[in-house]
Amino acid sequence: MFEGFETERVTVDGASILVRHGGEGPPVVLLHGHPRTSATWHRVAPLLVRDGFTVVCPDLRGYGRSTGPAPTPDHTAHSKRAVAGDVVQVMRALGHDRFALAGHDRGGAVALRLVLDHPDAVERVALLDCLPISEHLSRITATFATQWWHWFFFAQPEIPERVITADPDRWYRGDPRTMGQENHDEWRAAVRNPDVVRAMLEDYRAGLTVDRRHEEDDRAAGVRIRCPALALWSLQDDLEDLYGDPLRIWRQWAPDVRGHGIDSGHHMAEEAPEALASALAAFFAERPA
Repeated sequence: MFEGFETERVTVDGASILVRHGGEGPPVVLLHGHPRTSATWHRVAPLLVRDGFTVVCPDLRGYGRSTGPAPTPDHTAHSKRAVAGDVVQVMRALGHDRFALAGHDRGGAVALRLVLDHPDAVERVALLDCLPISEHLSRITATFATQWWHWFFFAQPEIPERVITADPDRWYRGDPRTMGQENHDEWRAAVRNPDVVRAMLEDYRAGLTVDRRHEEDDRAAGVRIRCPALALWSLQDDLEDLYGDPLRIWRQWAPDVRGHGIDSGHHMAEEAPEALASALAAFFAERPA
């Protein structure tokens, strides 16, 4: 995986971030979701390098081989605000003050927080198979609670740690043929680590508490995404089934947003890398009118 990329560790405030980076040209950051690592981008990243971009793929705080602080009672140590700050610091350490950004799943929530907290750092943002956490929570139905029950199970204190770490191989399932063997092996090693499991759970605990408050505060204050935005979603997953056109919701957060579905399951970087990379490259290559 990641032939020609460098892998290094960058120390930031409160965390040590494992990052892969390679290529030449305008910088692009790719943020993975739960329960993946930066290796999920192993098919997309080389295509973006081929198209003339510098590509940076970090493991989010506490995920994969990145480490972070101990959990705090208010979950701020694993808030999207803290993780977004990590990404900005990593990019500055690599020499990039401004960059394009894509976030998938939980990485999409980090990407949203990053563009709202650090608008001068982001030129363009792609939000993949995600909505703002507060938008999900304001639209809870029996269908959502049934299909996305893990959000609420993960938020329970201590119980999910005991359940998941008792047999992580049965809890987290992945197909090496779909994921790629090396990606699968790296992911499997991560989810067998109790510290990683706890950090991933803290991500969800923060989502239902501090992250939701941050988003609601921004909406009340009229804070919106200032840069061009692209929303892509998986046609074989349930985002459209639950909410209809995701663009209708994203337009409340971003005045300049466009997007479309990708014929893929949820993990589009693994299942439809060519279509995803093509859409990202076209969007990131656009210059201001």
